[in-house]
Order: sequence, then C-alpha cells, then structure tokens
Amino acid sequence: MENARLVLFAALGMVLFLLWQAWQQDYRARSAASTPGSSQSEVVAPASVQPDVPAAPAASAPTAAASSVEGPSAAEARATPTAPADAPRVQVVTDVFRAEIDTAGGTLRRLDLPGYPVSADEPEKPFRLLGNGEDLLFVAQSGLLSAGPAPNHHALYQAERTEYSLAAGEDTLQVPLRWTSPEGLTVTKVYTFRRDSFVIDLEFRVENATASEWRGRPYGQLLRNRPPQGSRLFAYTYTGGVLHNEELRYDKVDFDRMLKGPVTVDGKGGWAAMIQHYFAAAFLPDQAAATHLYGRSLDASRFLVGVVEPEVVVAPGAAGKLDLQLFVGPKVQERLAAAAPGLHLLVDYGYLTILAEPLFWLLQQIQRFVKNWGWSIVILTVLIKLAFFHLSATSYRSMARMRNLQPRLVSLKERYGDDRAKLNQAMMELYRTEKVNPLGGCLPIVVQIPVFIALYWVLLESVELRQAPFMLWIRDLSIHDPYFVLPITMGVTMLIQQRLNPSPVDPIQQKVMMVLPVVFTVFFLFFPAGLVLYWLVNNTLSILQQWVITRQLTKGSAA
Repeated sequence: MENARLVLFAALGMVLFLLWQAWQQDYRARSAASTPGSSQSEVVAPASVQPDVPAAPAASAPTAAASSVEGPSAAEARATPTAPADAPRVQVVTDVFRAEIDTAGGTLRRLDLPGYPVSADEPEKPFRLLGNGEDLLFVAQSGLLSAGPAPNHHALYQAERTEYSLAAGEDTLQVPLRWTSPEGLTVTKVYTFRRDSFVIDLEFRVENATASEWRGRPYGQLLRNRPPQGSRLFAYTYTGGVLHNEELRYDKVDFDRMLKGPVTVDGKGGWAAMIQHYFAAAFLPDQAAATHLYGRSLDASRFLVGVVEPEVVVAPGAAGKLDLQLFVGPKVQERLAAAAPGLHLLVDYGYLTILAEPLFWLLQQIQRFVKNWGWSIVILTVLIKLAFFHLSATSYRSMARMRNLQPRLVSLKERYGDDRAKLNQAMMELYRTEKVNPLGGCLPIVVQIPVFIALYWVLLESVELRQAPFMLWIRDLSIHDPYFVLPITMGVTMLIQQRLNPSPVDPIQQKVMMVLPVVFTVFFLFFPAGLVLYWLVNNTLSILQQWVITRQLTKGSAA
C-alpha cells in the first residue's frame, strides 16, 4: 500500500507540474492584457552607475518616435533628425538569411531563415525570426551615443544599392550605409554577413573631419512585442530577455519583470538576448571590454534589451571604428558556443542542465551514426534503461513481492476494518515476517526521476528535433502526433504497467490509479511526438523487464 501511495504521489506531482506549465503560459498572457500601458512612445535604459557613462539609447516605436525620458540630449536630437517612415530599405540574401535593412536608423527590420521552414508542410516558406508587422515586432536597432553629432537608430543613412546577394564562391558580403553630419563627421555603418554563419558583424567607421575630437560609444538593442499566448499546451518554454556577463550568469529578464522597472547590469563582456522556443537574437559586445547591459519595457506590450560598449575617442582629422556582433538564428548549441562565451546557455535546460547537457551530447552522437532523430531517441532510451537496469530490477522485485502479498493485505483490511492503527501495525508485522520493504519498489524509481526530467527538457528544447522526421506518418518530432497513435499507445502501456503493479488496498487509491492512465493520455495528446516516443519506449522496456522478473519470482514461489 505504501508503494502504491508513493507511485500515486509521483504521478500526481507530474500532473501538477504539467498544469503549472500551462498556467504559467496562460497567466503571463493575461497579466500583459491587464497591465495599463504607458503613455511614452520611447523609453531608454537608465544611465550606468559610473558618472561618465551616458544613458543607454532610446528605443523607437513602430511608427514615428516621440520624446524620451532619458537619452540623447537636445544637441544630439538636432544633429540627428528622425528619418522619414518611408525611407528606402535594403534587401540582403545569403545562404542562411533573407534580410531587410531599413536606411532609417540602419535597423535590421526583417530576417527570414530559409533553412528553417515554417512547417514541414510548407518547406518553401522560411521561418521569420525578425519582423516589423502587427503580429510580430522584433527588430535589431543600433547606433552611436555621443554629446556631439552621431547617428542613432533614428538617423537616415544613404545606401549604395538596394539589393545585395552573397555570390557563389564568396564567403563574405558587406552592406555599407553612409551618414554625414553638417559639421563634417562621416559614419559608415557596415553589416558583414558570412557564409554558413548566423553571426553578423556590425561596424561603425568614423571619419572625423571636424576641428575637435569626437567621443562616442556604440550600442545595440533588440526591440520586440510580447507574443500572443501560444498553443503549446503543457509544453511551455520561455520567451523573453536574457542578460549575461561574468558577474551575472544568465539572468532571465522576463516581460513582467521589465514592466516593474528597468534592469541594468554593468560588468565585463557578456551579451543581451531576446529568446523564444528554438530561436534567439543576441547582441555580442567585446568580451574584454566593460559593458552596460539593460532591459526595460516601452509599454505593456513592447520590450527591449540592449548593450552599450565603452567610449571611443577619434581625434580631429583621424578615423576610428566601433563594432558589435549580432547573433540571429536557431539555438544550435555548437554555433552558440562558438559565437560568445556562455551563449550556449540560451538552450535552457533549467536546474538540471548538469544532467541535460551530457544527455544531449549522447543523443547527438547517436544521431550522427543512425541519421534519424527518432531512432536516436529510441536508442538513448534503451541506453538509459540499461544504465538503471539493476535499480529497476530491485524495484520490480519489490513490487512483485508486494503483489504476492496482496491477498493477505486485503484479508488484513477486512479483519481490522477502519481501525487504521491496528491495520498499519499488522501490515508492518507482515512486511517484517516476509522480509519485504514497502518502499523498495519506489526508491530506485525516485533516483531515476531527475534523469527523466532532464531528458524531457532536452527533447523539448533541442531545435535539432524541429521538423525532424521519424517514420511513417511522424514527419515532425517537435509537434504532436497528427493521428494520436503514439499517445494512445503510450496510455495502453500505462494500463499494462498498472496491471503488473500491486493494487492499493484503499479503494479510493484504486480508483485514482485507474484514472491516471486516462489523464496522462489526454495530456500526451498535445505533447511533441519526440517526447511521447521516449515515454512509450521507456514504458515498453519497463513492462518487459517487470514481466520477466514477476514471472521468475512467481515460478520460484510455486516451486
């Protein structure tokens, strides 16, 4: 009976965990709708604690910009007039990007990923990560901060051409945008795209033809709206900002936190990112420099995170450069790790990262051999089952012994009725006599739970499984089974497992245990097929092992 209770509590805990994820997703969307909006059209990150560091840049609204609370001074505003809303845009095509750069501010307004279609059914339609529409506002803004003339993300640049394409045989593509002030300062903003790379180099080349030295600092910020409530029921993943440097490791700055007030971080290196399921964008400053990271809301639906680099001085008649990098693309761990220190953490496995990372590494090695993510999940599940074989065997032997005692436990229940104290005393005496540990079947299972949860997050977070086919009708392991064959089969395996386990003596517990497979099956109808496949294989292996052990013990007792 104690064994059944612990199994029951573990199952109910899993149900509550899934419900909590769904509530988190629903609550965040509701809180956004109920929060009163701000009347500001621009808000900027506050100044650094150092007195010589200016305020971080202002973020533009989707339409015309208005006044800001902090930010460029009046002199800056006069030196950098706001660009018209209908400024020309530059189209850029590379092997991994379809991008659009606005000459108004030199802002990256649209970015499609042709290597990652919207769905397996629409292979020709690329996924849009950055956009400037009503449903999706997610843009990368950048500029220079200075007490003198400098182009911020409102300035109007001049482009040499309106179309750029990475030619065959070329590894880099540069897109220059030029800005000149009446005082004689010229800034060329250069986007550099590289073949097979999701990192974009951003360089500001400053030519100072004025009579005085010029001081300025580069900034980059990501502006996006709060996405609508998703449809990934019981598979919630984080969407929002992240700030990271050597002093503050992977700080999630979610939308609700930014609504409460600005968040600022000063330190060395790091990055500022906006992430979502499978994809991310992040500004990457010089990792050896002192940087200012920030995040805040513009209103109830628009948010920004950004980074400001140290000041650069350009003498009269001299030239200088200021640069940043921008990562925009899928959260492929190898590419993230190569782009910047700590950027691989954007693949968020939560508190069980220490277990999840080696599990993903092993899954990846298997996939490189079998060339199929579905079969890789099957093989990984088998390997995990083998690793816990002896623990599982101990658990199943204990369950089998408990099952053999079931008639005698029922007899004790009938004898003592509602006298719980005498019933428990008699049961413990029976366990001692038969040398059965009622918790022996549960403790080995408890040890395995962290590994199972870690693998759950690996399968949920890995972009490699997005649109990865398995076999037959399973064409995408990251979405639910379109015909619900896997979850229903998984429910059947849970029923079989229930038959092999000892039944609780308490009739209420018996009813709850009968309902649980149905409840789990309903939940798993909406789970990604890769997760259900793992659970199905694990259940099947458990049934085989438990059946063999139970049969052996039954034969032994009969002999």
